[in-house]
Amino acid sequence: MGTSQDSNAPVGTLAIELLGAMAYGELSAFGRLSADSRHAPTLRDRAMLGKIAVGAYGNFAMISDHLAGLGVDPEDAMLPFQRSFDHFHERTRPGDWYESVMKAYVIDTVSADFYRTVAGFLDARTQVVVHQVASADHATEALRMLLRKALADDPRLASRLALWARRLVGEALTQAQRVGLEHPWLGPVLKAGGEAREAVGRLTADLAAGHGQRMSGLGLAP
Repeated sequence: MGTSQDSNAPVGTLAIELLGAMAYGELSAFGRLSADSRHAPTLRDRAMLGKIAVGAYGNFAMISDHLAGLGVDPEDAMLPFQRSFDHFHERTRPGDWYESVMKAYVIDTVSADFYRTVAGFLDARTQVVVHQVASADHATEALRMLLRKALADDPRLASRLALWARRLVGEALTQAQRVGLEHPWLGPVLKAGGEAREAVGRLTADLAAGHGQRMSGLGLAP
């Protein structure tokens, strides 16, 4: 993986675009998780999803503060991503609690893989912010444990959730391709001289592979 010193790209532009996408993603996650928590089967599950929602808002606040420190209005950085992100979530409305948890898990992990990949081309301070948000943490593990418990309690969920996860990752990878092509500084392989479509294709293949490994870890067909 390259570094910001290896690239001729304006690192400021890359950082602002990535941080804008991340900030809107975390703000959206806060709203979705807060709403989804109301449908939890137990108060313990409701509290867990609420805690994850609070963490997403904390991430949003941290990213916003970093953008402000760069002299960028967080709203201006987020606006280019609002329409495409909102359309993605409209297309992937969960049908119940279990689908909500799977969606949160898939989006959390695929997005984190994407952000960590691009972070290698950012300045050191911004890398720290990205890795704080995108690192595997208690939220990712909590979502994974909620899924494992649901699947253990009702094995009949396996085929339905596997199909749902497949649809989600397909939509998420399409979204990543769209973002990478519409915002070319987010196509990290471009810094090594690749063509945009080829670079984004390689990136999405890596994201799909990571998702497949996580689904196998849950005992679901990728």
